[in-house]
Amino acid sequence: MISNFTVTKTKEKFISPSCHLITTVKRYMIYLDNNSYLPKDAPTLLKRARELLRVNSGVIIRDTRVLKKYIEFDTSIPDDASITDIVLGYQAIAPVTEYDLITERILPKADAIIQSIKLFNDEKYWSAHEHLELIWKNSQGEEKNLLNGIILIAAAFVHDEKDESEICISILSRALQKLNHAHGIYLSINIDKIKERISKIIESRHIERFVI
Repeated sequence: MISNFTVTKTKEKFISPSCHLITTVKRYMIYLDNNSYLPKDAPTLLKRARELLRVNSGVIIRDTRVLKKYIEFDTSIPDDASITDIVLGYQAIAPVTEYDLITERILPKADAIIQSIKLFNDEKYWSAHEHLELIWKNSQGEEKNLLNGIILIAAAFVHDEKDESEICISILSRALQKLNHAHGIYLSINIDKIKERISKIIESRHIERFVI
């Protein structure tokens, strides 16, 4: 059974190169069941998805990321297109388990942090990054640096999901710098433990994703 998660709708505009018309689109994260794929397979999966869905005019598959449990496709579709039709197209790769409409969602800080932790621990790092960025924009001082550090960790692991290990480690180094003056517990997040895990990754050059 496919589950979906929809919040207040936001729209993007896409200029069609063939006719120069401005089309309003909706952006989704579409999750497929992952039984065997690895991050190194992301480019192949992206190519295959684009071939399968090229008949759907106006569909843009921006990126593909390989999580442990899911394959994540960042997909934009025209406002008048049916997400159900797009989901059926992806089924040729693997069963679709869920899809999320990407929106800007305003939540109280504590609720947003809880949601971000849930997303991060489910390896939905791109979405965790987006949720945290809204909080970061309204923060100040050391809290802003701390949130920026956590955002950078999520961004780093986004690259790891595409087998871009050098980029991942480089961003983790920046994250550690942002967390330099942060210690203890921040809204249930153990900052010292996170810094220890990042330092180990940077030193060993071996990426091992973790929960927060």
